[in-house]
Amino acid sequence: MGKRIRLINDPSDLVPLLRTFGSRTHKGIFEKLSKEWLTRDDLEDGHTDVKTSLIILKKSGLIESRWRMPEPGHTPDKEYHISYSKAQANFQCSIEDLSDLIMISFKNDDSIYEFIEAIEDEVKSGNQSMTGLSRALDKNPMYIRGAAKRSLNLSVKGQRIEYVEADE
Repeated sequence: MGKRIRLINDPSDLVPLLRTFGSRTHKGIFEKLSKEWLTRDDLEDGHTDVKTSLIILKKSGLIESRWRMPEPGHTPDKEYHISYSKAQANFQCSIEDLSDLIMISFKNDDSIYEFIEAIEDEVKSGNQSMTGLSRALDKNPMYIRGAAKRSLNLSVKGQRIEYVEADE
């Protein structure tokens, strides 16, 4: 693993990080990928829900991927590796926003799913701006950013949120 430092400038970036290290499965996959390059098939030996783990690690900005050269006659496989060994946080937010982000990170899926689904519906209908979503859903922008980072189908791009199909 390289000695690169992951800079965290947006407090909502904590959501996928806390989800990664709050789960034995996600953390186990992180630890395996920190030692060597592995394919999804390699990771599925002994782990469940590898696809979700890879998506969360990708949303956290912690993994990189490359194509493994196959043996003649076989198709190439994508392999993954951890790209950062350290993190540095440089942000300021209110305690209320920080508590919301921590709550979003550790809430069980059923209790936050309805809100994430509401964001996805708004985004699909064309309301992609943070201001518009904040008005429509009656939540502050930081809460919406955190929930979008929790979703496997939403991508936060500056002050906009886009709907993307989840794939690793």
